[in-house]
Amino acid sequence: MEFGCHLPVYGPAATREVLLPFARRMEALGYDSLWASDHIVIPYAIASRYPYSATGDFPLPPASNFLEPLTALALVAGATERIRLGTTVLVLPHRHPVLTAKILATLDHLAPGRVILGAGVGWMREEIEMFGVPYARRGVWSDEAIRVMRECWAGERVEHRGEFWRFPPFASLPRPARGKVPIWIGGHTERALRRVAELGDGWHAAFPSAEKMKAGMQALEAACRRAGRDTKSLTISARVGLPAKQEADALLREIRGLAELGVSHVILESRARDLADLTQIYERFAKDVRGKL
Repeated sequence: MEFGCHLPVYGPAATREVLLPFARRMEALGYDSLWASDHIVIPYAIASRYPYSATGDFPLPPASNFLEPLTALALVAGATERIRLGTTVLVLPHRHPVLTAKILATLDHLAPGRVILGAGVGWMREEIEMFGVPYARRGVWSDEAIRVMRECWAGERVEHRGEFWRFPPFASLPRPARGKVPIWIGGHTERALRRVAELGDGWHAAFPSAEKMKAGMQALEAACRRAGRDTKSLTISARVGLPAKQEADALLREIRGLAELGVSHVILESRARDLADLTQIYERFAKDVRGKL
């Protein structure tokens, strides 16, 4: 199993002075990947329900720093050599797909073969509609955006005629180092899992319990059968909370349970108070948990 670390891209630790030494230290510890979340703005009034907390409240106040993820990953790319760079997840309706494809291809060209696009349709209506995408149509918008990005990466002559975009022939180079950027699609709904089966290179589950992960894998297998897709062709990843006070045995059980369900890449997310606190949390995991797997 591979392990990634969530970068400190929000809150008081979202600074160059924390981001760069943390990224270098995680690479030195042997972690496989570094990840950044995505919010462009935080509205002062949010009626949308945050899906990853019991209360439904978004955990950050509007006056919080929240780094743009692709910019943060570009900085980290220049300070590291091997470790992969991913988004968890990039909200597709926040950006024009041709520009997104160009940025990701550029990043992967400069950090060859290291970029993973974790992609989702988003949950915050207020933020999505700010960028002109109808919330109720964000799924089909995102499906077409994925197709547009793949077309941009596929060759020198790009042409597209769809519902949301129509482009005459154009070129958008460079291409990604390996011809494409792998897309791990987030979401747990039936529609999201169909998107994984039809358009994805992997599924990126967010904070799943073992019970939810098992049900999700069963639903994904059903979606793959309908799409004529082998589930084994997908990378299964999960974003998991990493507590500051770690109980190694409990974490080992949780991770082994995820592995038994087919998860091959775990993205760990901890609190991010400052560099010393953040680093010791991941150092402890590397020593007490990963070293025993």
